[in-house]
Amino acid sequence: MTKLSDKARARLKSAAGWAAVIAIVLVVRAWQTRDTASGVAPNIRAQTLSGDAIDLASFRGGPVAVHFWATWCGVCSAEQGNVESLARGGRVITIASASGTRGEVARYVRTHEIGAPVINDPARALAAAYGVTAYPTTFYLDGEGNIRHVEVGYTTTLGMRARLALAGIGL
Repeated sequence: MTKLSDKARARLKSAAGWAAVIAIVLVVRAWQTRDTASGVAPNIRAQTLSGDAIDLASFRGGPVAVHFWATWCGVCSAEQGNVESLARGGRVITIASASGTRGEVARYVRTHEIGAPVINDPARALAAAYGVTAYPTTFYLDGEGNIRHVEVGYTTTLGMRARLALAGIGL
């Protein structure tokens, strides 16, 4: 049997370490999304804080992101700029869950200069329909309304754009 050099042993140890980190990340991700909706996304028919009617079915034909967040969530606040960047493309619906009355959420939106359409979900009815148990949670739907990706926690703008693009081509 051939003896490994110190350099080869170090590389093998590094590869094993990275494999362990990747495995842990995949297990945590599976655990975080275990109760979330899959398949065809539950429809959303609601009014935004600005008074516009939103029907998720009207977004068919192209990918859309459905983003659940809360006013009290620090990670949501940190991620808000990324969501705003993605929303400039017009393919994002944001839902403020368990965040208070319509007026309280509207004040938060004004104070934090949120431009994306916001639906208030004070009793978490929409969050429950999607199986959301942690914030932020973002669902990426394809043009047929099927959930292609679910992300729990902070996601970069690049990550959001990539998932939306992948959902758009059915991956």
